[in-house]
Amino acid sequence: MTRRAAELAQYLGLELQGDPNAPLSGAANPEDAGPEDLIYADSARQFKRAESSRAVCVLAQPNAVSSRKTVLKTANPKLAFAKAAAWLTPSDWPSASIHPTAVVAESARVAVGAAIGAYVVIEDDVVVGEETWIEPFCFVGKGSRIGARCRLHPHVTLYAHSALGNRVELHSGVVIGSDGFGYVFGEGRQWKFPQIGKIIVDDDVEVGSNTTIDRGSLGLTHIKSDTKIDNLVQVGHNVEIGEHSILVSQVGISGSTKLGKGVVVAGQAGFGDHAIVEDNAVIGGQAGILPGKVIRSGQIVWGTPARPLKRFKEQHAWFARLPELARRLEALERVAEKATEDAEK
Repeated sequence: MTRRAAELAQYLGLELQGDPNAPLSGAANPEDAGPEDLIYADSARQFKRAESSRAVCVLAQPNAVSSRKTVLKTANPKLAFAKAAAWLTPSDWPSASIHPTAVVAESARVAVGAAIGAYVVIEDDVVVGEETWIEPFCFVGKGSRIGARCRLHPHVTLYAHSALGNRVELHSGVVIGSDGFGYVFGEGRQWKFPQIGKIIVDDDVEVGSNTTIDRGSLGLTHIKSDTKIDNLVQVGHNVEIGEHSILVSQVGISGSTKLGKGVVVAGQAGFGDHAIVEDNAVIGGQAGILPGKVIRSGQIVWGTPARPLKRFKEQHAWFARLPELARRLEALERVAEKATEDAEK
């Protein structure tokens, strides 16, 4: 569908400089853009790059001026671009239907506007909300609740009594509500600790492919609204993740860890059990958070064990000098040994 630049400016509430009738039908980066693609520039340097693009329309900073492009001015071009791209390229959401091969329990309540794909299994007492799209080969366990406008991509598994809010998106291979890893050793063997708690995923959460989120053991695992979780992440039992947080690929979170609001966790970071990360903290890539450790609000930490970024950089610089320091120490030892030998003569 082709729109006009003036329509986009009105939709985003932005000032327009240039041709209000410039056509827009897609979004792209500057190098690949065609004349009807929208692009964005976050800085003066990027704006020069945008000027050489085939694209006619660009989202740019308020001070950007061009005699060749139609410019929509905004303090945050990247955010405006994300909104505009969704507006220009709407998803191919299906019409309501239940595929003949789907197995839906009689006691399940599937909203009239939902779309259920081939070979989906929906067990007893499940509730599926309006306009929710469950794609082929998904499994929804007994007593689970799925809100409105959710999307479960192929091969998603919801264990019994899982709860999803509205507009939750789960990518292929996601498992919600599996047992946590809890055992007690006694009488010569490992005894499984009960994994009978709840799991709640709030509104507007997105979870990447092959991520697993365990249910509570006796309590609750809670992923709060607008949190975004990447592929291949493991979230243990009784974990709480606050609103608007970001977890990047291969993060592992042990049981009973609590993350506050707006926390950013970079790739391959690992958390021991009962750790606490306060609001707006940043955990660097491959950082190791020890069990029970508290990361204070707004801190940036790195390394294993995790420590403030400034300290990590100082220590890392010294680690890089260890071979040189070792050689100097050996030379000093030889001088000291020679002095001792001379003094003994």
